Amino acid sequence: MRDVDTESDEEAPYECFECGKIIIAEDSPGQCPDCSGPIRNRRMPLE
Repeated sequence: MRDVDTESDEEAPYECFECGKIIIAEDSPGQCPDCSGPIRNRRMPLE
């Protein structure tokens, strides 16, 4: 497994756990703009 640079200036894909919407952003949006559900950076592995 490789380390992910969390301080990157690159845009990253974020996925909503509730509705599955994909958001492309430089910083974490915090919550889904559509349903206000929790999101995750898709580059980070799920445990």
